[in-house]
Amino acid sequence: MLEGVRLVTDALNSGAACTLILYAPEQLQSTEAGQHLLTQLSSDNSALMATPQVIAAATETVHPQGVVALAHYPEVAPEKPGIVLIIDRVQDPGNVGTLLRSAEAVGVATVLCVRGTVDLYSPKVVRAAMGAHFRVALEQDLIWDSLADHLMLVDHTYAADADATMPYYAADWRQPSALIIGNETQGLGDEARTYATKLISIPMQGSADSLNAAVAGSIVLFEALRQRSLGRS
Repeated sequence: MLEGVRLVTDALNSGAACTLILYAPEQLQSTEAGQHLLTQLSSDNSALMATPQVIAAATETVHPQGVVALAHYPEVAPEKPGIVLIIDRVQDPGNVGTLLRSAEAVGVATVLCVRGTVDLYSPKVVRAAMGAHFRVALEQDLIWDSLADHLMLVDHTYAADADATMPYYAADWRQPSALIIGNETQGLGDEARTYATKLISIPMQGSADSLNAAVAGSIVLFEALRQRSLGRS
């Protein structure tokens, strides 16, 4: 389910197969982005006009933007070996959606979600990911044994751990690598530690002992992008 002007626009521009789009013209006309989308929908056979009340009943958002759509799950081919993001039992939809958004921003090759992670296609994850579902290769509900083939393609499998002594920027992200982000409260599971070749942490000052999973993952991913763009210096 896709809710809102930006997500539906991203879906259409990415060539997603929408089976149904409901839209309220009077709501879409209130913004420039909505007007552009309204023009696109006028020639889309899957789009049906509806009242704002119908749109509100079909969405979960408090203030619907006048459009909601149903689309087939996107199928995005993985990029060439690069950075692989592994999400290990992260359960907050906002955290997972933010991680997907950051993964797209830095050019992650694929995102693999271990069983116990929140559904990647739940409406809250989709909204937080801001269209990343259409541009990043995703796999979910995986057991660790099934990740072995993916990890054979990388040189190192780094896992974020608050107690690790190796800072995240000391890792060589220029090489094909995997990053594991663990559960918000429990951290890395035993199997994640088994598959990790190196543990990394984010040095911090102050009294905080850890960071939000999405924040921590994003910091590390953008360091990977910096190194791959500019080198390690």
